[in-house]
Amino acid sequence: METPILSAKRIKKTFFTPSPLDLLKEINLDVFPKKTIAIVGRSGSGKSTLLSILGTLETPSSGELEIHGRKVELNQVDKIRNQLIGFIFQSYHLLEEYTALENVLIPAKIARINVKKGSEMHKRALDLLYQVGCLDRANFLAKHLSGGEKQRVAIARALCNDPSLILADEPTGNLDDENSKKIHELLIYFAKELNKGLIIVTHNRDLAALCDQRFLLKNGLLECIE
Repeated sequence: METPILSAKRIKKTFFTPSPLDLLKEINLDVFPKKTIAIVGRSGSGKSTLLSILGTLETPSSGELEIHGRKVELNQVDKIRNQLIGFIFQSYHLLEEYTALENVLIPAKIARINVKKGSEMHKRALDLLYQVGCLDRANFLAKHLSGGEKQRVAIARALCNDPSLILADEPTGNLDDENSKKIHELLIYFAKELNKGLIIVTHNRDLAALCDQRFLLKNGLLECIE
């Protein structure tokens, strides 16, 4: 049987201030290569918190994560996050005074990989910009890019270190309907073509319908949507 890229087991998250709240009650989720998952739900239902836990940005109150069949330990999370997980956020999180190309190369720099012109990583970054349709913007400062272009650059950056898992938190919340659909289709294309797992958190059920599996996060639990 195929091993999941990510396996979440009995994930719970409780907040105690200002009053006790069981935001996530018992989350179980497996993510396999080439599989795309959408998680929908009302604002405040815990979607972003769940995604942060799955991406090792936040610690659950209880439960455990496995990546490639191995339990995630606290002393490993920085390496796992940099090498195995690609994040895409609604607000892009690009460095505005850096070029599109420089932004794409940031994960590689963090991993201390050679990014000099002519290096394999430099070539990879240019190829990723080509694949997302922004090669002609490689040397533009991020602040001069449109919203749709910024999100495409953010996708290229997320793929820079060739992660196994892509996590996208409301990646099209700041875009119009046409650009939103293009971005979702692009994410799904990369998951399928590059053998990656993909989880998208979104309010848009029409866009969620493009994914293989859809879940509603409600009352702290994931409900499968047919």
